[in-house]
Amino acid sequence: MTPYNLAVLHGGPGVAGEMAQVARELASDLGVLEPLQTAISVEGQINELKVVLEEKADLPVTLIGFSWGAWLSFLFAANYPSIVKKLILVGSGPYEERYAAKIQDTRFGRLSEEERVEVKALLKVMDNPVVKDKETTFSRFGALFSKADAYDPVTWESEEVDYQVDIFQRVWAEAAEMRRSGELLELGKRIECPVVAIHGDHDPHPAEGVQKSLSDILVDFRFVLLKNCGHKPWIERQAKDKFYDILKEELR
Repeated sequence: MTPYNLAVLHGGPGVAGEMAQVARELASDLGVLEPLQTAISVEGQINELKVVLEEKADLPVTLIGFSWGAWLSFLFAANYPSIVKKLILVGSGPYEERYAAKIQDTRFGRLSEEERVEVKALLKVMDNPVVKDKETTFSRFGALFSKADAYDPVTWESEEVDYQVDIFQRVWAEAAEMRRSGELLELGKRIECPVVAIHGDHDPHPAEGVQKSLSDILVDFRFVLLKNCGHKPWIERQAKDKFYDILKEELR
């Protein structure tokens, strides 16, 4: 459906197609783009998104970003405020390093001992420069963490997802340094549009690392906490209907 005045941005980085289910749900009423980020740097992904939106979208556009996509949409709105009408951040990672320390511990604590051993082995493979084909390894790594991230999922497996480990490793290293240095949050002060953050109360990414940090820097900010909900609200049995109700209300 046209015009395209909405874009959904996937997580990862390097997990293209993750937001397909959300895009389909919203496309019955709205024109929706699902740009698939392929660049191997933060700046590259911002520029890549700009090209797609300028070619395809009816500007200014609303961006719904999930996980890494929340950060990407945040950075994009900071760089190009005139192009973005509203930001909706879903399952965003925390914006300050002090809130990030316990994420991995929380995830590991939700896995079995056998799964924890497997995750550590997968990480070694992903970090081994000799191994060439790492996409299957990255996919399994993502599946295990998706299980840890969920509360009461219909399924924790994503459909039609293209896992790209090189994108993940290179973009995430750069983005994590932006958070550690304070640059990520500082750039948010340039954002001019309304921002809404939707977050599950069972998400291992701490809610206060989104709510508190962004409340301090954004002029027009609202935070919604979903009960009985993990990292991906659209797969959660007890939260997905509420999630879509909130999205559709924000998009009116």
